[in-house]
Amino acid sequence: MPASGVTAAAIAARLYAAGLVARVEEHDRYASVEAEVPDSLSAGLWREVLEAVAEADRFGLVATSLNGRTLWAVVRKAVPTTGDVGGPSYQR
Repeated sequence: MPASGVTAAAIAARLYAAGLVARVEEHDRYASVEAEVPDSLSAGLWREVLEAVAEADRFGLVATSLNGRTLWAVVRKAVPTTGDVGGPSYQR
């Protein structure tokens, strides 16, 4: 599992410990975590949730009157580095 997947899984585990059910998805360039946030989340649990998603590269909260609140976090996959990054036709 790539490092982004490990980090996303760790975030999901911390969200689960705070009482949220998180979904982790692997994408080409990143791993994402989403969780529905109940209206009754206490201030203490909000703190734990925010500390968990702070490990991500980006995070946010989508709140609508139709679908409630969804917390999301994205962990980017590392860009591979090689000695020939520019390719054979790359000129300096």
